[in-house]
Amino acid sequence: MPPEVPATPAAPEAPTLPETPEVPEAPSLPEVPVIPEGSRAESGQEGEGVIVPKDEIDADLLPVFLEEGRDGFPQMSAVLRAWVDQPANVSHPQALLRLLHTLKGSARMAGAMTLGQHLHDMETRAENVMHLGSPSALTIEDLLVRYDHASLLFEQLQHPAAPMQAGDAAPAEQAQAPSGEAAQQNMEQAAQPVVLAPLMPLREDLAAPRLPAVRPAAAPAMPAAPAQLVRVRADILDRLVNQAGEVSIARSKLENEVGSLRQSLSELTDNVTRLRDQLREIEMQAESQIASRMAAAGEREFDPLEFDRFTRLQELTRMMAESVSDVGSVHHNLARTLDSASTGLSSQARLTRELQQDLMRVRMVQFASISERLYRVTRQAAKEVDKRVNLDIRGSGVEIDRGVLERMTGPFEHLLRNAVAHGVESREARRAAGKSETGELLVEVRQEGNEVVIRFCDDGHGLDVARIRDKAVRLGLLGHDGDASDEDVRDLIFHPGFSTAEEVTELAGRGIGMDVVRSEAAALGGRVSTWSEPGKGTHFTIHLPLTLAVTQVVLVGSGGRTYAVPSVLVEQVQQLKSHALAGAYNDGAVVWQGQRVPLHYLPALLGDRQSSPVGQQYTPLMIIKSGNDRVAIHVDEVIGNREVVVKNIGPQLARMTGIAGATVLGSGDIVLILNPVPLSMRQAQELLRAPRQTPSDAPDNMGAVADLVHPATPQAGAPAPVQGLRTQHIVMVVDDSLTVRRVTQRLLSREGYQVVLAKDGVDALEHLQSVTPDVLLVDIEMPRMDGFDFTRNVRGDERTRGIPIVMITSRTAAKHRNYAMELGVNAYLGKPYREDELLGLIAGYVGRVEV
Repeated sequence: MPPEVPATPAAPEAPTLPETPEVPEAPSLPEVPVIPEGSRAESGQEGEGVIVPKDEIDADLLPVFLEEGRDGFPQMSAVLRAWVDQPANVSHPQALLRLLHTLKGSARMAGAMTLGQHLHDMETRAENVMHLGSPSALTIEDLLVRYDHASLLFEQLQHPAAPMQAGDAAPAEQAQAPSGEAAQQNMEQAAQPVVLAPLMPLREDLAAPRLPAVRPAAAPAMPAAPAQLVRVRADILDRLVNQAGEVSIARSKLENEVGSLRQSLSELTDNVTRLRDQLREIEMQAESQIASRMAAAGEREFDPLEFDRFTRLQELTRMMAESVSDVGSVHHNLARTLDSASTGLSSQARLTRELQQDLMRVRMVQFASISERLYRVTRQAAKEVDKRVNLDIRGSGVEIDRGVLERMTGPFEHLLRNAVAHGVESREARRAAGKSETGELLVEVRQEGNEVVIRFCDDGHGLDVARIRDKAVRLGLLGHDGDASDEDVRDLIFHPGFSTAEEVTELAGRGIGMDVVRSEAAALGGRVSTWSEPGKGTHFTIHLPLTLAVTQVVLVGSGGRTYAVPSVLVEQVQQLKSHALAGAYNDGAVVWQGQRVPLHYLPALLGDRQSSPVGQQYTPLMIIKSGNDRVAIHVDEVIGNREVVVKNIGPQLARMTGIAGATVLGSGDIVLILNPVPLSMRQAQELLRAPRQTPSDAPDNMGAVADLVHPATPQAGAPAPVQGLRTQHIVMVVDDSLTVRRVTQRLLSREGYQVVLAKDGVDALEHLQSVTPDVLLVDIEMPRMDGFDFTRNVRGDERTRGIPIVMITSRTAAKHRNYAMELGVNAYLGKPYREDELLGLIAGYVGRVEV
């Protein structure tokens, strides 16, 4: 029966046996490289028409690689076209090498060995071309031809069913080899359960089990459809999460509006209380006048017209009292409605938070979803270098945001390949060191708060600090004296293009990989730290956010703007006295737990040279850690910790160093989420590249930070002022009139002053506990404590005695002016004041030069 003849080639299924060398057996290991070794020379030369590397397609991992390739190959084409236009631009070949390296590893992981070998050859060719400097158009054209062939191989992986229609065994093995391999991978997958009995498939493939061997090939394809649906549903989930975030932002705006309304209601309460008091005085005055005039009239007859006049006055006061009572009733109703609205917003906040948490849980996937991929990467890497390695994954049930896991899967593979190639010793070396021939790799996953901590450990020989130092000196990354700590030297393994391998292999030596690990983790708002001990191994610890959609940040104010820093990066927030901060700036660093930590003013790291910090008695300082690096960030204000919705910042800002994302506050303000450590490192590199600066240039690069020690109250033993640095001067306005406070604040803010508002003397004294203003603007008549008593308290305190006081009041009589001057007031102005006169006084007190 002719249709049965093709079944006899079941004997060639013997090539499925090379899969068994995944179990490290000495006889089988030499046989694996034999075919690829011979074929590499041929496959490296295009046009032979014979593709020898054997594909071992993994049906579970192939869809993942195809999805990655659909993005990677167009990017590769775009990079090649850009290289054609700009042959001298080295960024293009570097980007091409990174793409080729990533796609090569993914292809081999999915079992597409033919494509992986071709990409490896193309990577070698591209690297050689890059070293030529400015390649010719023909050289790059050769790379384009190789790219076209790689695209063809990728297309054949995407559509393996078409060649299957031939039904002819010979063409399947020759002209359309990928289709034969695609068919064979189905049979191999079905045969995997009986791999312990290698003779069984030869007989059972001729009988009825032959059909089940094909049917399961269709069954594994079944999960591919849900995978597509899952990907579509993931996009919908992303949109739902974004919409839930918008709801949260809208609720925050409402909360801000309710807060403003509550503040206005509080002002109304004070005004109604004041109006009641004034009306009571009017009533008492009216009653007193009526009584005195009636007594003065004596026995004479009372004038009816005069009686009507007094009666009308009483009537007006009663009507005013009723109006005030009505205003009080309206105020009471507004307060009750506001409380009800606040309760409703609190309920909505709880429901929104639960909705976001549920959506987050749907977005989460277990780390176990990539475990098989990591096992396969480890097996392939160990097979290529002829080492025995055992991978142990613990905590694989921990759930991580799908976006985080997808983005970090490639870096995780780099770490495992790196551990196999560089970390684990050869069998002979391990035996000589008294270790087991089988190297141990450990991947440990655990959740800590809003972070996922993933540790990659090996029991190899550890990082060779001397070798890294020597290579860094040869590459010019360190001076010839090699003056750098071991921690700094170990950190060089993350430098782009750095590798201690003496020769380039398929697995290592190009210096591409470790820099990707750190850059990808940093892009997600995470960090990477290392630990290594000679003879005991190396640990890489990666801290990643639990989710990308919602994160905890610390909001800070600096230079008149608001910024956000991920909470996981903040180790400590300190309050430094003004003289201590001045000393830290003179020294260029702060001492924290026995270590010198570089000090920076946050706006200066962003290139803002015009912003000036706020001079205050206690200044907030944040200790930030990312990876193995720490910086101290000087900010004007720490607003507090918030849970925010992370927004996509787009391709323009995504390429900028130190910007991890953005969020929208309830006020509608867009706030950047920053990682100050890369910003500090970038500034340090710029200073190294720039010519040596003169002392007068240093303050601008250090940041616009001032001598915060008030000149009127120098402290004993305080360090010298930070020369050339300036501060934003503070003016405190103390007045019970909301209108006066707002108008004065608008005027002074326009002139560049920072304004602190206080509604009476008691409120102002509370502010003086934390802020030392340069000038005080004070009214006389205020509730709780008037301007005279407040002035007496300020002049009686040694800390505030030297602060200039300008009294602004409607009491312009000479006796009030003289009394104010006796108490120590520096200037006395009447209401309404002249703006130019007030600004001139303030400028003179703060030492400004008027234009």
